[in-house]
Amino acid sequence: MDSLVTLLEPAPRTDEVPGTFPSPFDALGPHDLARRAAESLQASLREGVIAPGLSSHILQGPDGGKMFGVLVVRRPDGALGVLRAFSAMLAGSWDVPGFVPPVFDREARSRVEPVADATVKALLARAEAWGTSEELLRLRSDDDARQAREATEREAMRLRHEARRRQRHERRAALLAMPARAEALGAPGHEPSAQTLPATGLTQAERAEALHAIDQESRGDKAEKRRWDAAQEEARRLLSPARAKAERRVRALDRLRRIVSRGFMKQFHDTYVITNSRGETRPLRSLYSGAEPPSGAGDCAGAKLLAHAFAHGLQPVALAEFWWGTPPASGGRVQGAFYPACRDKCGPLLPFMLEGLEVSAPRVFVPPPAPTPDLSIVFEDAWLVVIDKPCGLLSVPGRDAALVDSVLTRLRARHPHATGPLLVHRLDLDTSGLLVAALDARTHAALQRQFLHRDVDKRYVALIDGPVRSDAGTITLPLRVDLDDRPRQIVDPVHGKPAVTDWEVLHREAGRTRVAFHPRTGRTHQLRVHAAHPRGLGAPIVGDPLYGHAGSRLHLHAEALSFVHPATGQRVSFTRAAPF
Repeated sequence: MDSLVTLLEPAPRTDEVPGTFPSPFDALGPHDLARRAAESLQASLREGVIAPGLSSHILQGPDGGKMFGVLVVRRPDGALGVLRAFSAMLAGSWDVPGFVPPVFDREARSRVEPVADATVKALLARAEAWGTSEELLRLRSDDDARQAREATEREAMRLRHEARRRQRHERRAALLAMPARAEALGAPGHEPSAQTLPATGLTQAERAEALHAIDQESRGDKAEKRRWDAAQEEARRLLSPARAKAERRVRALDRLRRIVSRGFMKQFHDTYVITNSRGETRPLRSLYSGAEPPSGAGDCAGAKLLAHAFAHGLQPVALAEFWWGTPPASGGRVQGAFYPACRDKCGPLLPFMLEGLEVSAPRVFVPPPAPTPDLSIVFEDAWLVVIDKPCGLLSVPGRDAALVDSVLTRLRARHPHATGPLLVHRLDLDTSGLLVAALDARTHAALQRQFLHRDVDKRYVALIDGPVRSDAGTITLPLRVDLDDRPRQIVDPVHGKPAVTDWEVLHREAGRTRVAFHPRTGRTHQLRVHAAHPRGLGAPIVGDPLYGHAGSRLHLHAEALSFVHPATGQRVSFTRAAPF
């Protein structure tokens, strides 16, 4: 028998075993039998043991945690057991006692890996040597100094010329305001009498001469600017091209490394031959519709577990994958939480591996019936409505026909003659609290402008599933949707949209923290991600099924809302205490 199979003790009853293999892409969590098997591994990890001589504390370090998986299997003798796996490598090794091996052909990989490692390392060393070379550093330093000097001189000259321009403007205005003095008439040497000329003033010729002198000064400043520009152009001509050439070499070396790495990655992918439950095989790259498989394809825990089961005559019964250790830099993973198979790497791979097995369809999320059939109206007049939305009621209808009931649907039934989109903003299904709707298009536009310009004051209260170190602060973590796991959001400093949240601690008790949030932006799941992320509060909101652990409800409530009433011009404020 396969030594990696650990028997399930006590043996599960027949009604505890799924009749068909549960879909690995099921977003509602693993089957209870797989969950039970996973909790056994989690208990070992919690005690600090991954395998003999290997501590789980390595998963709490700067390198972050790891996705683990368990597969309940039926042996040929009918007994049920469990296989264990981790994604990719663990502690720098593909092989850890008690866990299934990788999928790739070891002999084929051994022919590629040494050459690939040596080549890529040599290219990295070459790029690093040039990137830190004295020549490049000197060129950068000299050009940076030139740019700084140029910027300083340009600003000083601008200020100097601007001051002179103001002075010339004042002198020109004064000259034009002076009274005219008649020209002397008569024979040469004849002086006009005091009765014919004013005591002060300028003759036309004197005014013209003075204005010409001012114009000459202006031309002098322009000439100075042209000479300075020419000097800077010469300095740039001497330094910038040399630096640009050196920087191009840095980029060329980096491009070469990426091209070579992609070439080796293709060779690595060619060492994976995937087998399904029927015993049919296909090269890994052929499963990705002509595109190159993403990095790590074939190395996920689920793929490893199924490959090992098929290779040893074991029938897959139920699969579970969970995260353990420090969350990744993008967030979106919490220790002990279960996650469906990733769409990016496993989406094309697992369906082929499962061909020949009877597999359940992924369960579709359907919200439970809303707690109340009516809307809880906080305020209502001819222009707007403020609602206290309960947890479990959608703000707007979903795409599925079963997801019709919502705040918007109920509002339209209550106000059939209202115009415009009605809802000015939204709350997540699991979030309760204050929502404002406009009963006409003009009011809607005015309220949306206030939200856009951040003139609306919003306060949320949340219960955090853990201690929060500081008493108050601001979280600035840019967010975007996880393309492989919608609707989950992740932190992405490059492609994420700005998201800013002010927060303060209200109360601490029994390992949990009550926090007030004041969001400055309104990104999807902003408060939930900012709470759970290690660079946010470092702990999820209680009951968060996406970024923490599911519970009776998400403990997040929009408790206060303040804005200027578009019709009256008066600021109005509303408060509804959290129901938890």
